[in-house]
Amino acid sequence: MTSAADIIETMKSRFDSSAASGLDLVFQFTIKDADNHYLVVKDGTCEVHHGDADEPNVTLIMDSKTFKGITTGEIGGMQAFMFGKLRAEGDMKLAMKLSELFPF
Repeated sequence: MTSAADIIETMKSRFDSSAASGLDLVFQFTIKDADNHYLVVKDGTCEVHHGDADEPNVTLIMDSKTFKGITTGEIGGMQAFMFGKLRAEGDMKLAMKLSELFPF
């Protein structure tokens, strides 16, 4: 199975810097059965960090299977949320912005 770190790196490779222009956000990914990571999106750039952010704008909580499914398009983020496979804390609108920042 692909690791959470590999999935995060794949996301970073799909990053749309033009969609991130003027943004200053932190997305925390809390993966129940793997290591946690967070993304710092600032002024058209994206940095990947291992661990937990001090003050994320939004935290997405899921297991590694759901994380992989969302990032590969096997399951939509909203569908995962509705089925209870994904939980979000913080600014829910920012969670929706992820598909703009990291398109398939």
